[in-house]
Amino acid sequence: MLKILTVIGARPQIIKAAALSRAIAEVFSGNIREVIVHTGQHYDNNMSQVFFDELGIPAPVYNLCIGSASHGVQTARMIEGIEKVLMDEKPDFLVLYGDTNSTLAGAVAASKLRIPIAHVEAGLRSFSKSMPEEINRIVCDHASTLLFSPTATGFSNLVREGFSATASPPYTSDNPKIYHCGDVMYDNSLHFAERAEKISGILEKHRLEAGKYLLSTIHRDNNTDIPERLNAIFQALDDISRRRHLQVIMPLHPRTAGLLHQNLSNSLYTSVGKNKFIKIIPPVSFLDMIRLEKSARLILTDSGGVQKEAYFFEKPCVIARSETEWTEITDAGAGIIADADTARLLKAMKYFLEHPPVNFPAVFGDGRAAEFICRELLRTAGSNISSDLF
Repeated sequence: MLKILTVIGARPQIIKAAALSRAIAEVFSGNIREVIVHTGQHYDNNMSQVFFDELGIPAPVYNLCIGSASHGVQTARMIEGIEKVLMDEKPDFLVLYGDTNSTLAGAVAASKLRIPIAHVEAGLRSFSKSMPEEINRIVCDHASTLLFSPTATGFSNLVREGFSATASPPYTSDNPKIYHCGDVMYDNSLHFAERAEKISGILEKHRLEAGKYLLSTIHRDNNTDIPERLNAIFQALDDISRRRHLQVIMPLHPRTAGLLHQNLSNSLYTSVGKNKFIKIIPPVSFLDMIRLEKSARLILTDSGGVQKEAYFFEKPCVIARSETEWTEITDAGAGIIADADTARLLKAMKYFLEHPPVNFPAVFGDGRAAEFICRELLRTAGSNISSDLF
Protein backbone atom coordinates (compact mmCIF):
# COMPACT_ATOMS: atom_id res chain seq x y z
CA MET A 1 0.00 0.00 0.00
CA LEU A 2 1.47 3.33 -1.11
CA LYS A 3 1.18 6.03 1.54
CA ILE A 4 1.04 9.65 0.41
CA LEU A 5 0.86 12.77 2.53
CA THR A 6 -1.04 15.60 0.86
CA VAL A 7 -0.41 19.17 2.06
CA ILE A 8 -3.06 21.79 1.37
CA GLY A 9 -3.67 25.20 2.83
CA ALA A 10 -5.27 27.64 0.40
CA ARG A 11 -8.68 27.40 -1.26
CA PRO A 12 -7.34 26.44 -4.74
CA GLN A 13 -5.24 23.61 -3.27
CA ILE A 14 -8.23 22.17 -1.46
CA ILE A 15 -10.14 22.08 -4.74
CA LYS A 16 -7.22 20.59 -6.70
CA ALA A 17 -6.75 17.91 -4.05
CA ALA A 18 -10.36 16.85 -4.57
CA ALA A 19 -9.46 15.42 -7.98
CA LEU A 20 -6.70 13.20 -6.59
CA SER A 21 -8.77 12.15 -3.57
CA ARG A 22 -11.63 11.22 -5.89
CA ALA A 23 -9.33 9.16 -8.15
CA ILE A 24 -7.95 7.33 -5.12
CA ALA A 25 -11.45 6.57 -3.78
CA GLU A 26 -12.86 5.44 -7.13
CA VAL A 27 -9.91 3.62 -8.72
CA PHE A 28 -6.97 3.20 -6.35
CA SER A 29 -8.49 2.65 -2.91
CA GLY A 30 -6.77 -0.72 -2.57
CA ASN A 31 -3.39 0.64 -3.56
CA ILE A 32 -3.03 4.16 -2.17
CA ARG A 33 -3.64 5.54 1.30
CA GLU A 34 -3.85 9.34 1.49
CA VAL A 35 -3.22 11.36 4.66
CA ILE A 36 -4.28 15.00 4.34
CA VAL A 37 -2.57 17.83 6.20
CA HIS A 38 -4.27 21.25 6.26
CA THR A 39 -1.86 24.03 7.20
CA GLY A 40 -4.68 26.46 7.98
CA GLN A 41 -3.42 29.08 5.51
CA HIS A 42 -7.05 29.74 4.58
CA TYR A 43 -8.86 29.35 7.87
CA ASP A 44 -12.17 31.11 7.24
CA ASN A 45 -15.05 28.63 6.76
CA ASN A 46 -16.06 30.31 3.50
CA MET A 47 -12.51 29.94 2.22
CA SER A 48 -11.80 26.43 3.45
CA GLN A 49 -14.25 24.16 5.28
CA VAL A 50 -17.06 24.65 2.79
CA PHE A 51 -14.90 23.07 0.09
CA PHE A 52 -14.28 19.91 2.10
CA ASP A 53 -18.00 19.60 2.74
CA GLU A 54 -19.16 20.40 -0.77
CA LEU A 55 -16.58 18.45 -2.78
CA GLY A 56 -16.54 15.35 -0.63
CA ILE A 57 -12.86 15.61 0.24
CA PRO A 58 -11.75 13.39 3.15
CA ALA A 59 -11.33 15.37 6.35
CA PRO A 60 -7.74 16.37 7.15
CA VAL A 61 -6.03 14.05 9.59
CA TYR A 62 -3.96 17.02 10.72
CA ASN A 63 -4.84 20.72 10.88
CA LEU A 64 -1.84 22.88 11.79
CA CYS A 65 -4.06 25.96 12.35
CA ILE A 66 -1.28 28.32 11.26
CA GLY A 67 -3.54 31.12 10.10
CA SER A 68 -2.48 34.50 8.81
CA ALA A 69 0.97 36.02 9.40
CA SER A 70 3.85 37.56 7.46
CA HIS A 71 5.35 35.35 4.75
CA GLY A 72 8.38 34.48 6.85
CA VAL A 73 6.53 33.75 10.08
CA GLN A 74 3.76 31.80 8.36
CA THR A 75 6.16 29.68 6.30
CA ALA A 76 8.42 28.95 9.27
CA ARG A 77 5.51 27.75 11.36
CA MET A 78 4.33 25.55 8.51
CA ILE A 79 7.77 23.99 8.05
CA GLU A 80 7.88 23.16 11.74
CA GLY A 81 4.41 21.61 11.73
CA ILE A 82 4.82 19.67 8.47
CA GLU A 83 8.21 18.34 9.54
CA LYS A 84 6.70 16.82 12.67
CA VAL A 85 3.88 15.17 10.70
CA LEU A 86 6.34 13.78 8.15
CA MET A 87 8.48 12.28 10.90
CA ASP A 88 5.42 10.70 12.50
CA GLU A 89 3.76 9.41 9.32
CA LYS A 90 6.83 8.49 7.22
CA PRO A 91 4.99 8.65 3.87
CA ASP A 92 6.32 7.27 0.57
CA PHE A 93 5.58 10.62 -1.11
CA LEU A 94 4.66 14.14 -0.14
CA VAL A 95 2.16 15.56 -2.65
CA LEU A 96 2.18 19.34 -3.08
CA TYR A 97 -0.01 21.60 -5.19
CA GLY A 98 0.65 24.93 -6.84
CA ASP A 99 2.69 27.76 -5.43
CA THR A 100 1.54 28.95 -2.00
CA ASN A 101 3.47 29.26 1.26
CA SER A 102 2.07 25.83 2.16
CA THR A 103 3.75 24.47 -0.99
CA LEU A 104 7.08 26.08 -0.13
CA ALA A 105 6.96 24.88 3.47
CA GLY A 106 6.18 21.32 2.42
CA ALA A 107 9.03 21.31 -0.10
CA VAL A 108 11.56 22.53 2.45
CA ALA A 109 10.44 20.13 5.18
CA ALA A 110 10.33 17.04 2.96
CA SER A 111 13.61 17.73 1.17
CA LYS A 112 15.46 18.00 4.50
CA LEU A 113 14.04 14.62 5.54
CA ARG A 114 14.76 13.08 2.10
CA ILE A 115 11.11 12.27 1.50
CA PRO A 116 10.27 12.27 -2.25
CA ILE A 117 8.07 15.14 -3.40
CA ALA A 118 5.44 14.99 -6.15
CA HIS A 119 4.57 18.49 -7.37
CA VAL A 120 1.22 18.93 -9.11
CA GLU A 121 1.20 22.04 -11.36
CA ALA A 122 4.93 21.95 -11.94
CA GLY A 123 6.69 24.07 -14.54
CA LEU A 124 4.42 27.10 -14.41
CA ARG A 125 6.33 30.36 -14.74
CA SER A 126 5.30 34.00 -14.77
CA PHE A 127 8.98 34.98 -15.18
CA SER A 128 8.50 37.60 -12.49
CA LYS A 129 10.43 36.83 -9.31
CA SER A 130 8.81 39.80 -7.62
CA MET A 131 5.82 37.48 -7.17
CA PRO A 132 6.14 35.34 -4.02
CA GLU A 133 4.36 32.56 -5.91
CA GLU A 134 7.12 32.43 -8.53
CA ILE A 135 9.78 31.78 -5.90
CA ASN A 136 7.59 29.15 -4.23
CA ARG A 137 6.98 27.20 -7.42
CA ILE A 138 10.62 27.30 -8.53
CA VAL A 139 11.89 26.06 -5.16
CA CYS A 140 9.30 23.29 -5.07
CA ASP A 141 10.07 22.15 -8.62
CA HIS A 142 13.79 21.93 -7.94
CA ALA A 143 13.24 19.93 -4.75
CA SER A 144 10.81 17.46 -6.34
CA THR A 145 11.23 13.91 -7.61
CA LEU A 146 8.08 13.75 -9.77
CA LEU A 147 6.90 16.91 -11.53
CA PHE A 148 3.44 16.92 -13.11
CA SER A 149 2.96 19.81 -15.52
CA PRO A 150 -0.58 20.57 -16.68
CA THR A 151 0.53 22.00 -20.04
CA ALA A 152 3.11 21.56 -22.77
CA THR A 153 4.40 25.04 -21.99
CA GLY A 154 5.06 24.09 -18.37
CA PHE A 155 6.88 20.94 -19.51
CA SER A 156 9.04 23.04 -21.87
CA ASN A 157 9.83 25.48 -19.05
CA LEU A 158 11.23 22.61 -17.00
CA VAL A 159 13.35 21.37 -19.88
CA ARG A 160 14.78 24.88 -20.35
CA GLU A 161 15.69 24.93 -16.66
CA GLY A 162 17.76 21.76 -17.03
CA PHE A 163 15.27 18.98 -16.27
CA SER A 164 15.69 15.95 -18.51
CA ALA A 165 12.74 14.98 -20.69
CA THR A 166 14.10 11.43 -20.92
CA ALA A 167 15.18 10.59 -17.37
CA SER A 168 15.32 6.90 -16.47
CA PRO A 169 14.46 5.32 -13.11
CA PRO A 170 15.23 5.23 -10.28
CA TYR A 171 13.88 8.76 -9.89
CA THR A 172 15.17 11.06 -7.15
CA SER A 173 15.38 14.80 -6.59
CA ASP A 174 18.76 14.59 -8.36
CA ASN A 175 17.24 12.58 -11.22
CA PRO A 176 13.63 13.78 -11.37
CA LYS A 177 10.92 12.69 -13.78
CA ILE A 178 8.85 15.33 -15.54
CA TYR A 179 5.43 14.79 -17.12
CA HIS A 180 2.93 16.65 -19.27
CA CYS A 181 -0.23 15.18 -17.74
CA GLY A 182 -3.10 17.63 -18.12
CA ASP A 183 -4.76 19.74 -15.47
CA VAL A 184 -6.51 18.35 -12.37
CA MET A 185 -8.70 21.46 -12.34
CA TYR A 186 -10.03 20.48 -15.73
CA ASP A 187 -10.86 17.09 -14.19
CA ASN A 188 -12.81 18.90 -11.48
CA SER A 189 -14.59 21.31 -13.79
CA LEU A 190 -15.88 18.46 -15.95
CA HIS A 191 -16.91 16.46 -12.89
CA PHE A 192 -18.70 19.23 -11.02
CA ALA A 193 -20.15 21.43 -13.79
CA GLU A 194 -23.41 19.49 -14.14
CA ARG A 195 -23.80 19.24 -10.38
CA ALA A 196 -23.28 22.99 -10.01
CA GLU A 197 -26.00 23.66 -12.56
CA LYS A 198 -28.47 21.59 -10.53
CA ILE A 199 -27.48 22.54 -6.99
CA SER A 200 -26.16 26.10 -7.00
CA GLY A 201 -28.68 28.89 -6.49
CA ILE A 202 -26.13 31.70 -6.72
CA LEU A 203 -27.63 33.32 -9.83
CA GLU A 204 -31.12 33.32 -8.38
CA LYS A 205 -29.89 34.61 -5.02
CA HIS A 206 -28.26 37.66 -6.59
CA ARG A 207 -30.77 38.10 -9.42
CA LEU A 208 -28.20 37.50 -12.13
CA GLU A 209 -29.15 36.60 -15.68
CA ALA A 210 -26.92 34.15 -17.53
CA GLY A 211 -24.79 35.82 -20.17
CA LYS A 212 -25.50 39.33 -18.93
CA TYR A 213 -22.97 39.98 -16.18
CA LEU A 214 -19.25 40.38 -15.62
CA LEU A 215 -17.58 38.23 -12.97
CA SER A 216 -14.50 39.66 -11.26
CA THR A 217 -12.10 38.34 -8.62
CA ILE A 218 -9.15 40.31 -7.25
CA HIS A 219 -6.93 38.95 -4.50
CA ARG A 220 -3.19 39.27 -5.25
CA ASP A 221 -1.41 41.51 -2.79
CA ASN A 222 0.35 43.52 -5.49
CA ASN A 223 -3.14 44.59 -6.60
CA THR A 224 -4.92 44.87 -3.26
CA ASP A 225 -2.10 46.45 -1.23
CA ILE A 226 -0.98 49.09 -3.73
CA PRO A 227 -3.59 51.87 -3.83
CA GLU A 228 -2.76 52.97 -7.38
CA ARG A 229 -3.35 49.48 -8.74
CA LEU A 230 -6.51 48.82 -6.74
CA ASN A 231 -7.93 52.18 -7.81
CA ALA A 232 -7.13 51.47 -11.47
CA ILE A 233 -8.98 48.15 -11.39
CA PHE A 234 -12.06 49.45 -9.58
CA GLN A 235 -12.16 52.58 -11.75
CA ALA A 236 -12.32 50.35 -14.83
CA LEU A 237 -15.09 48.22 -13.33
CA ASP A 238 -17.02 51.30 -12.21
CA ASP A 239 -16.72 52.86 -15.66
CA ILE A 240 -17.60 49.80 -17.76
CA SER A 241 -20.59 48.89 -15.62
CA ARG A 242 -22.05 52.40 -15.81
CA ARG A 243 -21.35 52.88 -19.53
CA ARG A 244 -22.72 49.50 -20.57
CA HIS A 245 -25.32 49.02 -17.83
CA LEU A 246 -23.45 45.78 -17.20
CA GLN A 247 -23.91 43.95 -13.90
CA VAL A 248 -20.62 43.21 -12.10
CA ILE A 249 -20.47 40.50 -9.41
CA MET A 250 -17.35 40.35 -7.22
CA PRO A 251 -16.79 37.59 -4.65
CA LEU A 252 -14.03 39.14 -2.53
CA HIS A 253 -11.58 37.58 -0.11
CA PRO A 254 -12.25 39.04 3.37
CA ARG A 255 -8.83 40.68 3.39
CA THR A 256 -9.45 42.41 0.04
CA ALA A 257 -12.88 43.60 1.08
CA GLY A 258 -11.34 45.14 4.18
CA LEU A 259 -8.83 47.09 2.10
CA LEU A 260 -11.34 48.85 -0.14
CA HIS A 261 -12.08 51.69 2.29
CA GLN A 262 -8.41 52.04 3.12
CA ASN A 263 -6.92 51.99 -0.38
CA LEU A 264 -9.58 53.34 -2.73
CA SER A 265 -9.81 57.10 -3.13
CA ASN A 266 -12.74 58.65 -1.28
CA SER A 267 -14.47 59.60 -4.51
CA LEU A 268 -14.06 56.14 -6.08
CA TYR A 269 -15.07 54.34 -2.88
CA THR A 270 -18.24 56.43 -2.81
CA SER A 271 -18.91 55.88 -6.52
CA VAL A 272 -18.51 52.10 -6.27
CA GLY A 273 -20.71 52.03 -3.19
CA LYS A 274 -23.48 53.88 -5.03
CA ASN A 275 -23.10 51.95 -8.28
CA LYS A 276 -26.22 49.80 -8.63
CA PHE A 277 -24.45 47.62 -11.19
CA ILE A 278 -21.61 46.49 -8.87
CA LYS A 279 -22.36 43.85 -6.27
CA ILE A 280 -19.60 42.82 -3.86
CA ILE A 281 -20.28 39.54 -2.07
CA PRO A 282 -18.36 37.24 0.32
CA PRO A 283 -16.33 34.31 -1.08
CA VAL A 284 -18.49 31.64 -2.65
CA SER A 285 -18.32 27.85 -2.69
CA PHE A 286 -16.67 25.99 -5.56
CA LEU A 287 -19.99 24.92 -7.06
CA ASP A 288 -21.30 28.49 -6.87
CA MET A 289 -18.09 29.75 -8.50
CA ILE A 290 -18.37 27.23 -11.31
CA ARG A 291 -21.92 28.35 -12.02
CA LEU A 292 -20.91 32.02 -11.91
CA GLU A 293 -18.07 31.34 -14.36
CA LYS A 294 -20.12 29.16 -16.66
CA SER A 295 -22.92 31.75 -16.90
CA ALA A 296 -20.81 34.93 -17.12
CA ARG A 297 -20.47 37.02 -20.26
CA LEU A 298 -16.96 38.14 -19.34
CA ILE A 299 -14.45 37.50 -16.54
CA LEU A 300 -11.86 39.90 -15.11
CA THR A 301 -9.39 38.41 -12.63
CA ASP A 302 -5.87 38.28 -11.25
CA SER A 303 -6.29 34.61 -10.30
CA GLY A 304 -4.50 31.93 -12.27
CA GLY A 305 -7.16 29.40 -11.37
CA VAL A 306 -10.04 31.59 -12.50
CA GLN A 307 -8.23 32.28 -15.79
CA LYS A 308 -8.20 28.55 -16.47
CA GLU A 309 -11.78 28.00 -15.39
CA ALA A 310 -12.87 30.82 -17.70
CA TYR A 311 -11.14 28.95 -20.51
CA PHE A 312 -12.69 25.61 -19.53
CA PHE A 313 -16.14 27.19 -19.88
CA GLU A 314 -15.17 29.12 -23.04
CA LYS A 315 -15.47 32.59 -21.53
CA PRO A 316 -13.27 35.58 -22.43
CA CYS A 317 -10.91 36.62 -19.65
CA VAL A 318 -9.28 39.97 -18.93
CA ILE A 319 -6.16 39.47 -16.81
CA ALA A 320 -5.40 42.18 -14.24
CA ARG A 321 -1.70 41.30 -14.09
CA SER A 322 1.38 42.12 -16.13
CA GLU A 323 1.93 38.45 -17.01
CA THR A 324 0.33 35.03 -16.83
CA GLU A 325 1.54 31.48 -16.22
CA TRP A 326 -1.21 30.28 -18.55
CA THR A 327 0.10 31.61 -21.84
CA GLU A 328 -2.02 29.06 -23.72
CA ILE A 329 -5.05 31.22 -22.90
CA THR A 330 -3.63 34.41 -24.38
CA ASP A 331 -2.11 32.50 -27.32
CA ALA A 332 -5.60 31.25 -28.18
CA GLY A 333 -6.98 34.79 -28.10
CA ALA A 334 -9.23 33.90 -25.15
CA GLY A 335 -7.43 36.15 -22.67
CA ILE A 336 -5.94 39.63 -22.71
CA ILE A 337 -3.28 40.82 -20.27
CA ALA A 338 -4.27 44.33 -19.23
CA ASP A 339 -2.39 44.71 -15.93
CA ALA A 340 -3.81 47.15 -13.37
CA ASP A 341 -4.23 49.95 -15.89
CA THR A 342 -7.65 51.55 -16.27
CA ALA A 343 -7.35 52.35 -19.97
CA ARG A 344 -6.01 48.90 -20.89
CA LEU A 345 -8.63 47.15 -18.77
CA LEU A 346 -11.44 49.15 -20.37
CA LYS A 347 -10.06 48.51 -23.86
CA ALA A 348 -9.80 44.76 -23.21
CA MET A 349 -13.28 44.51 -21.72
CA LYS A 350 -14.78 46.52 -24.58
CA TYR A 351 -13.04 44.30 -27.13
CA PHE A 352 -14.30 41.05 -25.60
CA LEU A 353 -17.83 42.40 -25.16
CA GLU A 354 -17.92 43.16 -28.87
CA HIS A 355 -15.74 40.30 -30.15
CA PRO A 356 -16.06 37.26 -27.88
CA PRO A 357 -13.47 34.56 -28.65
CA VAL A 358 -14.52 31.37 -30.41
CA ASN A 359 -11.24 29.39 -30.38
CA PHE A 360 -10.57 27.24 -27.31
CA PRO A 361 -8.07 24.47 -28.22
CA ALA A 362 -7.96 21.44 -25.91
CA VAL A 363 -4.67 22.27 -24.16
CA PHE A 364 -5.50 21.18 -20.61
CA GLY A 365 -5.76 17.43 -21.08
CA ASP A 366 -8.56 14.88 -21.23
CA GLY A 367 -10.07 15.26 -17.76
CA ARG A 368 -8.20 12.26 -16.31
CA ALA A 369 -5.01 13.91 -15.04
CA ALA A 370 -5.56 12.75 -11.44
CA GLU A 371 -5.70 9.09 -12.47
CA PHE A 372 -2.50 9.52 -14.47
CA ILE A 373 -0.76 11.04 -11.44
CA CYS A 374 -1.87 8.18 -9.19
CA ARG A 375 -0.57 5.59 -11.65
CA GLU A 376 2.81 7.28 -11.91
CA LEU A 377 3.14 7.53 -8.13
CA LEU A 378 2.52 3.79 -7.96
CA ARG A 379 4.93 3.01 -10.81
CA THR A 380 7.69 5.03 -9.23
CA ALA A 381 7.20 3.47 -5.82
CA GLY A 382 7.28 0.03 -7.43
CA SER A 383 4.13 -1.00 -5.63
CA ASN A 384 2.77 -4.48 -6.24
CA ILE A 385 -0.49 -3.58 -7.91
CA SER A 386 -2.73 -5.08 -10.52
CA SER A 387 -1.50 -4.51 -14.06
CA ASP A 388 -4.99 -3.59 -15.21
CA LEU A 389 -4.61 -0.25 -13.38
CA PHE A 390 -2.10 0.71 -16.04
